[in-house]
Amino acid sequence: MTTVTLLHPGAMGAAVAAQAVAAGHEVLWVPEGRSEVTHRRAKEAGATACDSLGEALERSEIVLSICPPQAAEDVAAVVASHAFVGVYVDANAISPKRMQRIAEVIRPGATVLDGAIFGPPPSGQRVARLYLAGDGEAADRAEPVFKDTALHVRRASGSVGSASALKMAFASYQKAARTLAGVAHALAEAHGVGDELTAEAQVMASNILSDPGYLPSVAARAWRWAPEMQDIAETLRAADLPSDMAEAAVAVMSRWEGDKDRYDLKLADVLTHLQTRGY
Repeated sequence: MTTVTLLHPGAMGAAVAAQAVAAGHEVLWVPEGRSEVTHRRAKEAGATACDSLGEALERSEIVLSICPPQAAEDVAAVVASHAFVGVYVDANAISPKRMQRIAEVIRPGATVLDGAIFGPPPSGQRVARLYLAGDGEAADRAEPVFKDTALHVRRASGSVGSASALKMAFASYQKAARTLAGVAHALAEAHGVGDELTAEAQVMASNILSDPGYLPSVAARAWRWAPEMQDIAETLRAADLPSDMAEAAVAVMSRWEGDKDRYDLKLADVLTHLQTRGY
């Protein structure tokens, strides 16, 4: 049995804790200052309450940080102040630079693993994935905590920061796409064509992120798409809707100006061009 301290058991954290408990491990948490909702979540997950963070850390081999992203560094600093010497898994949606700063704060006492969770809070048939990057031996200690559970542990390529980069890359599409969908539907509704937009969307390909091979054709057409996005921005403004994302798309497409009609470009080249303004 491994003893784990879970920091700030929110909806995702409590669900992850429940998986560890179901696998036969002990999960500790500190109820001081937490809401009734958090108390209920922790109890339902089977977590064991501790009187203080110091007590929990002293008893634990692994610390799992799943908290609001903006609090990740402050939470790590508090753990570091207790001279924790086990494995610290930061599974928050934060940038690689912030993850590296956390690693610097936690070391040299503890070993840091960079974690990233994908999917819904795990339970029953709802499966999630936890990517881990960093020290291999530390990952070997953390992985068995979720053996045969609904949280599948995977290893991310690279060192601390790479799992966070994976999360940022995925979320940059996932969150922006859903936000953009909101703007698109608001614009369609403003002109009375909401049903038609939904109907068109239903016949669209849904594998945009999973099939990057089409991106060279996007770059080749960006010179035509950018003016269209400018008209879209104008239409959004006329409907009193935010045009920022359309304008941002124009800025991104401008980096592909040199790829005009070059459908034979390799994917690697197209992606590199996004990093070079006016290449």
